[in-house]
Amino acid sequence: MTSYRIKRHRQRRHGGSHFVLIPFIDMMTILVVFLLAHTADVDILPNTKNISIPQSLSDRKPSAAVVVMITKDAVFVDGQLVGSLSDVVANQGPFFAPLKNALMAQNDRTLGGAEHVDIAKREVTIMGDKATPYSVLKKIMLTCSEAEYGKVSFAVVERERAAT
Repeated sequence: MTSYRIKRHRQRRHGGSHFVLIPFIDMMTILVVFLLAHTADVDILPNTKNISIPQSLSDRKPSAAVVVMITKDAVFVDGQLVGSLSDVVANQGPFFAPLKNALMAQNDRTLGGAEHVDIAKREVTIMGDKATPYSVLKKIMLTCSEAEYGKVSFAVVERERAAT
């Protein structure tokens, strides 16, 4: 009779499922804290499936700027179509006029009509496919400079660094 009571007592003490739940809650709490800490650093640049961005070792995070996106067949300024890539290649001048007009209009919108903003503070980021010819990139960069943007940056994917 006493062995039956001892067995029942041990089952009540160790047989409950609430003991299995506590480590699971602890693990979920740690996971939530980890995800909150590591998702606070969000990329600012838009992501597209049409572009294969080159890799680089970049220490600087992107800042909020006007984005010129060069896909395999078109050029966009902040998501608005400016022209086709064949138009940029066919253009004989040193810069692409439709892109300059779109950048100047974007500049006026972001500055709110302020004329005396320092050119060095105006930023543009170029997101180009890694197969984009250098002649096209050169023309796009010159156009950004003509549109009075002082900081021209390229969007790159951060390459994994080797463990040192």
